[in-house]
Amino acid sequence: MAKKLKLNYGKTILIGFGFMASSVAWGIYDPYVTTILNNLLSKSATIAAWGVAIVERFPKILDFLSATGEEVGTVAGGFTLVPLFIGLIMTFDNIFGVIFQPTFGKLSDRCHSRFGKRRPFVFFGAPISALFFILIPRMSTIPALMFCIIMYVFIMSLWRAPVVALMPDLTAPSLRSEGNAVINLMGGIGGLLATLAASIVCLIGGFNKDTDAESYIPWVFVFGAVIMIAATVILFFFVKEPDSRLKILSEERQANDEKARLKAAKEASKVEKARLKAIKLSKGERKSLIFMLIGLFFLFCGANAVQTFFALFASEILNKNVGQATTMLFMFVVASAISAVPAGYLGKKLGRKKTILIGLTAFLAAFLAYLAVQLITGKGIALVWVALIVGGAANMLITVNTLPLVLEIGGVEKIGTFTGYYYTATFSAQIATPIIYGTVRMLSGTYMSLFVYCPICFIISFLSIMLVRHGESIPEDILKKAQQEDL
Repeated sequence: MAKKLKLNYGKTILIGFGFMASSVAWGIYDPYVTTILNNLLSKSATIAAWGVAIVERFPKILDFLSATGEEVGTVAGGFTLVPLFIGLIMTFDNIFGVIFQPTFGKLSDRCHSRFGKRRPFVFFGAPISALFFILIPRMSTIPALMFCIIMYVFIMSLWRAPVVALMPDLTAPSLRSEGNAVINLMGGIGGLLATLAASIVCLIGGFNKDTDAESYIPWVFVFGAVIMIAATVILFFFVKEPDSRLKILSEERQANDEKARLKAAKEASKVEKARLKAIKLSKGERKSLIFMLIGLFFLFCGANAVQTFFALFASEILNKNVGQATTMLFMFVVASAISAVPAGYLGKKLGRKKTILIGLTAFLAAFLAYLAVQLITGKGIALVWVALIVGGAANMLITVNTLPLVLEIGGVEKIGTFTGYYYTATFSAQIATPIIYGTVRMLSGTYMSLFVYCPICFIISFLSIMLVRHGESIPEDILKKAQQEDL
């Protein structure tokens, strides 16, 4: 009888430090870089002049701003292009991720070195990313800041896919779902550390989080960089990949056989593609797919807008600095983590579509309750905490069940194709929403519009998903395999 394989949790946790470091860095990046950009771009005479020129060309903008309660006696009548530029710049990481992550993932597949296939990308990329990460808050001019941001997001895209591929490479196929749970846990810990970064830095450095934001923000980036370097050291000394150079000789000896095998595989692939092409969705299934993808797009538009612009909202509306804002987001992350397992259980028990709709309803109720109280009384800060906690739990009800629901529309035969549809919709939203909401903020003149924009996105998402009528049950092991292969 074959011995049952068991996951080496210690080794998997060590592998997970790479993903944890990436999660810490990106968790710090969004709230702090938007704040830095807002401060620097607001001082730009060029951007202010462009705003004046637009107002002179389209004077009705001032009427609109005045109608929304904005003070129109300032330069350009209170109109500013800063939120739009912030939105444009904050799309860089998603654009670079879509373009370069798959490329470097494929390059790592073909990497031959004594350190293995994946780790060389981490050893090169993580320290350089850490360097540019430290430089970002220290740049006092827009060109210098943009150079550091572009270099940072590019080099992060260089090692993200290889570090995620480490676990599947070093784990038996039957244990990868279990290993994936550990890796995701490490990513969650990274997200928590990012929200607590200001508190940790202030505790170590003796800063006052409420008054010393300008002093401790650079050290928050140092904190993230130190974790990236520490993860690199751990992967270097404690995670061992096989020497991928050893495969070259055997690969050369098998070249002729490999050519024959590839020719046969190519023919088989043609037959398989023709067979899958013949499996066409019905008209109703195509409609369900379209509505589901529309729902996903607007869902991620709303969720990503909160993630990207919350620190600026907290600064303008709640009078909180960026460190205090990220501490508030800690509650969102904790609520999401606690809700992960119940969300999966509810998806199986109630159905994925119904669970997603419950999550969207909770999101909407929390956001609209805060908006109503804030507009009526001006004292909705307590409800922000409620909205973050409810939103965190609702977010997990939605995200845990959206990919399985999309896959169920396509059925078992088209898992890969429909996984691609899912990520096309979600990545498109993450690229589009910083620009869309940046424009909304520019025209509305207030970050309070975030709590109007997000509910509108969630309502469109809710209505779209309501119209999804098709889907077949897919075995849980196949779903887990699809999620793992995509990761």
